[in-house]
Amino acid sequence: MPLSDTNNNFRSGFVNLLGNPNAGKSTLMNALIGEKLSIITYKAQTTRHRIMGIMSGKDFQVVYSDTPGFVDPAYKLHESMNETIREAINDADIFVLVVDVKDDRIVPDAVLERISAANVPLIIALNKSDLIRTEQLLTLASQWQKKFPQAEVVPVSALKSRNVEKVFDLVMKYLPVHPPYYDTDTLTTRTTRFFVAEMIREKIFLYTEKEIPYASEVVIDSYKEEGRLDRIHATIFVERDTQRSILIGKNGSMLKKIGTEARLDMEEFLGKKVFLELFVKVDKDWRNQPGKLKRYGY
Repeated sequence: MPLSDTNNNFRSGFVNLLGNPNAGKSTLMNALIGEKLSIITYKAQTTRHRIMGIMSGKDFQVVYSDTPGFVDPAYKLHESMNETIREAINDADIFVLVVDVKDDRIVPDAVLERISAANVPLIIALNKSDLIRTEQLLTLASQWQKKFPQAEVVPVSALKSRNVEKVFDLVMKYLPVHPPYYDTDTLTTRTTRFFVAEMIREKIFLYTEKEIPYASEVVIDSYKEEGRLDRIHATIFVERDTQRSILIGKNGSMLKKIGTEARLDMEEFLGKKVFLELFVKVDKDWRNQPGKLKRYGY
């Protein structure tokens, strides 16, 4: 239920970011709200969950929603991720379709059709636009404008914060009149446990290769606040014994690297010291078992 508000001109709404894997949705949302909420790596399918970032002002509240990229399902996990996208399409007040101008993969027609049928304002952010020639960018912008004549097409570089303010201005242009959905000091709907787990998973994506990051899931076993120190114990689940061995590394070197880098991010995020202890266990075929996916929050 929306919170009550005495300002009849207050505007609030859900701005849902959609796009292919690795198009830059997470980077753009982080740039729009000025906080790192979504983890970012160079690998596709880094984002698995829908993450809301809430930006509130004197007379507005924008609820940005980062979503997984569109994938052809190879696992039950992918089906869950795609269902998250469908939910985001159904409840949007504004769409931001993020397109990687260097990516030849097309956005699935079924998704584009649902965006069109939703009949809500659409902003098409041509991301990484600094990496192609002006002529190519103009051609691409024209192609998208023909496909969606009513859309606002904007070249951006989310990584370099170029034209991010233009995207925000367009969001404000179309944001509906509505009371705030959340307390104005709320930044996200996710818990601290969720974010520290994501910080660990980000390091797994950055420092391991092949199937290991995709077969990994992080669970926070315990989180204790002890004054100026937070004690966090977490388990990384993988699907095979060989993945476990690689993730631990020789004499525990890989696990130590992941833990150290994640702990530093946590300390910056939390503004206090963190004691982090990691364990690695095998949970065979977890990505294809609905019961296990539900236990892991999918």
